[in-house]
Amino acid sequence: MSRRVSLPTADDLFRPTSGTAEPAPAPEQGEASRGATTRRGNARTSGRVRHDEKMTVYITSEELLEIEHARLSLRRTHGLAVDRGRLVRQAVALALADLEAHGEESQLVQRLRDS
Repeated sequence: MSRRVSLPTADDLFRPTSGTAEPAPAPEQGEASRGATTRRGNARTSGRVRHDEKMTVYITSEELLEIEHARLSLRRTHGLAVDRGRLVRQAVALALADLEAHGEESQLVQRLRDS
């Protein structure tokens, strides 16, 4: 009798999960003011869902502390418990929406020119 433990194969562990879940419902019109519009029309940030893509961004320790301070402030002052990823996705969506709406006059263009 073998004492070997049977483990799942890599194919079992890393199988695709897309296509099995139903797509998320579209946001209601009243929710539009809470999210940012991006260059894809009425698309908003994804919020708390599993993400298929990853991007690594390097920031200074001071920038990380500012993000943490903002996250804690959102929780303390506004009752919004968000993680850093969601906070950053919302900030990126706001910057892209501002760029689309204001182009040359957007805060993103101005800040990139000044840096």
